[in-house]
Amino acid sequence: MDESTKALKASSIPDPSVLVRGSGKSYAQAIVAGPHPLCADEPFASGGTGTGPSPYDLLLAAPGACTSMTVGMYARRKNWPLEGVVVRLRHTKVYADDCTGCETKTAILDRIDRELEFAGPLTDEQRSKLLEIAEKCPVHRTLKSGIDIRSWLA
Repeated sequence: MDESTKALKASSIPDPSVLVRGSGKSYAQAIVAGPHPLCADEPFASGGTGTGPSPYDLLLAAPGACTSMTVGMYARRKNWPLEGVVVRLRHTKVYADDCTGCETKTAILDRIDRELEFAGPLTDEQRSKLLEIAEKCPVHRTLKSGIDIRSWLA
């Protein structure tokens, strides 16, 4: 039995969907998401070894992938000629007073900018509808609703 399996068996969370293990000596992390091995690290400029995407890169990948899947699924259901989806994302910190419509005006907020590109002979109406559907991506909705994260020691 390998160390990851032992850690899973000892966990109080039954069958976690993601397991992350680090040595504590570097930023490099081994990740198992379901049956898929991944890694994470920080870039050289931040003291890492650059062996994988940063945690924020991984965070951006989730709504990016979900957005592409969601608009693709919608276009397939409608038999629209969507030939490809490109989602570009960037994470920044902004001051709340620069954020129109934000609830708080005194804090620094996280902002994700998301640019979508649709390939194929779509009408302007279809493109607009796909942009609207992108707002319904489940991961996007989860991030917008706020997340309660609970932590404890094993």
